[in-house]
Amino acid sequence: MPNSIRMILVGAPGGEFRRAAELARDAGAAVAMADTPDQALDLLREGGGDMVMIDVDADIAGFMASIRAERFTIPVLACGIQASAERAVAAIRAGARDYVPLPPQRELIAAAIASVIERKAPVRIGDHPALARAFSLATAVAPTAAPVLVTGEKGSGKEVMARAIHEASGRINPLHVVECAGVGADVLESELFGHEAGAFPGAVARRIGRLEKAGNGTIFLREVGSLAPATQARLLSALQEQRFTRIGGDEVVPFRARLIASTGMDLEAAVHAGSFRADLLVRLGLVRVEVPPLRARGGDLAQLALHFAERLAEADGVPARPFSEATLVLLSRYAWPGNIRELEDCIHRAVLLAQGPEIEPDDLVRSDGTRLLDLELAEPGGLQIESLVGRTVEEVERELILQTLTRCHGNRTSASGILGISVRTMRNKLRTFIEAGIAVAPAP
Repeated sequence: MPNSIRMILVGAPGGEFRRAAELARDAGAAVAMADTPDQALDLLREGGGDMVMIDVDADIAGFMASIRAERFTIPVLACGIQASAERAVAAIRAGARDYVPLPPQRELIAAAIASVIERKAPVRIGDHPALARAFSLATAVAPTAAPVLVTGEKGSGKEVMARAIHEASGRINPLHVVECAGVGADVLESELFGHEAGAFPGAVARRIGRLEKAGNGTIFLREVGSLAPATQARLLSALQEQRFTRIGGDEVVPFRARLIASTGMDLEAAVHAGSFRADLLVRLGLVRVEVPPLRARGGDLAQLALHFAERLAEADGVPARPFSEATLVLLSRYAWPGNIRELEDCIHRAVLLAQGPEIEPDDLVRSDGTRLLDLELAEPGGLQIESLVGRTVEEVERELILQTLTRCHGNRTSASGILGISVRTMRNKLRTFIEAGIAVAPAP
């Protein structure tokens, strides 16, 4: 299996640094050694990197300023021999994410690498037909070079699906994950396409972008709907021509990587609104794999909850507790608007909070501190027909939409998914309610 990440270790060559490099390689990283921060910058420009470990005695503040100026987004950890707490704190204040003491400990090095990237192959948990169909399609297209658009709600497992496609593709180079949301357009363009020296203030040397570094591997664009218009145009050109140029340069660079993109947005609606290019959507969506929301996966919820409880208990060093029957019922009654990600977070808190022999309903707490027990949740057993007699279809529909929206905390995508209608239909219904003077839960 290929190395998952590239670590650059910065410090004077010596026994402790060599040992740190050996442990990093044992943990699955490809390690490049640099004596100075300037040499580390050269390695980043030419071959990129996923993390940097730098000697606490080096000019960490200057190094951080340099990588920010050249638009690198990469975690930096300080390390040192016999360093005091004051020096460790100073390194973190200078911009390092954390401090790793030397002589190196195998567990700390492995944990640092694991925090940057998940090295394990994706695990499919659940047997629901909707999930099985999605994985079947993903497996079928994996060996091809076709772009794939993975769709689904936030937290539903789109990146897991992208990694599954890459793992099944047989491509030797690793998966390169690029976050499109919350990143400035200029920074993202440098991350994708690279730049030449002098392309903009702070670009003191050439930088190789992700599209180039990926080679014949896979590029995964997370939340592609967030791309700025200029970046959309550049990406479309690269897909059409199978080549591109670095920012500020004329050299033509071949584009050989396989592209997978994900989105939780309604891109058709974005095209209609003029915020996303129709031609780019056609290119990206040649094959679409839809990841179903958690609420649509039936019994998979219990399997996922048990999986998370066992894994997180082991990771945190606490006793593994089963779920009580009442807890499993409560889990099934909640709509999980945050999907698998919200479920995992909730189970993690339960694993840490539980004191008895089982995880009880009182242990299930949302990120805002609200207990699931304190929420107005749907009772098991389905719809009570008696409560609908004497009411018009229009009234029942309106109440169903508004109650579902409320239980999804205003998340219109989640509510429309539960109701089996499109986001556009939901939007039109809500507009009608608002025009009639009916209060509507605000979008989150």
